[in-house]
Amino acid sequence: MDVIQSLWDSYGPVVWSWVIKVFFSILIFVVGKWLAGVLTNALRRVMERAKVDETLNKFLGNIVNAVLMIAVIIAAVDQLGVNTTSLLAVLGAAGLAVGLALQGSLSNFSSGVMLIMFRPFKVGDFVEAGSVRGTVEVIRIFNTVMRTPDNREITVPNSQIFDSPITNYSARSTRRVDMVVGISYDDNIGKAFQVIQAVLDKDDRVLKDPAPALMVLDLADSSVNLAVRPWVSGADYGAARSNLLHQFKVELEAAGLSIPYPQQDVHMHQAA
Repeated sequence: MDVIQSLWDSYGPVVWSWVIKVFFSILIFVVGKWLAGVLTNALRRVMERAKVDETLNKFLGNIVNAVLMIAVIIAAVDQLGVNTTSLLAVLGAAGLAVGLALQGSLSNFSSGVMLIMFRPFKVGDFVEAGSVRGTVEVIRIFNTVMRTPDNREITVPNSQIFDSPITNYSARSTRRVDMVVGISYDDNIGKAFQVIQAVLDKDDRVLKDPAPALMVLDLADSSVNLAVRPWVSGADYGAARSNLLHQFKVELEAAGLSIPYPQQDVHMHQAA
């Protein structure tokens, strides 16, 4: 008993101190893990109510949970009396190295987050972005998949899209068709406008409101250029433009009006 008492007197306080430290360290870890889960789930619910993309929701939730768990582990280790300053320095250096190595991927990720949050376009929209024109098929965290009009599939990095102007042709329900029709200087402009207006009135795709705009655009070298600007549904843009140009040529020629092509007059003088 004297030996046990002696050992307890010598090492008992130290052992008891370590027992307390381990207990509180485990307590910090358990409670911290529970709080990390609660905060992560709360964040995910908030993002769900904000209608954030599911992929982004899960990804950000995992990142937040990982960061919180790192903080919990550091706090638990610190409770044991371990110097966490050097550990934080190592983690910071490792994070910096990983950040530099994944600089391009992180740029694509941040751009993907911005695209999903601000939604300049959605799946199914026809857009011009990142020097690519096509229909958006998939918006991912790191890249966006687009299908071109000739049915090619192109995967574009999100940073390339977000760092360039984005033209969304599907964002509005109507579009204006800008066309230029040239007539001869000998033709009657009023008659040309009547023919063009008749063609527009016959096409059901041309909207009445707003009304088409007809005006003289330019007195060019070889023709008088008339601006024709009707409004159509966005889905009818391509077909309407092609058909209207075809009908303009047919009807103008049938009315005795000409669509001139570039030409030059050459005057020859005989030297004395």
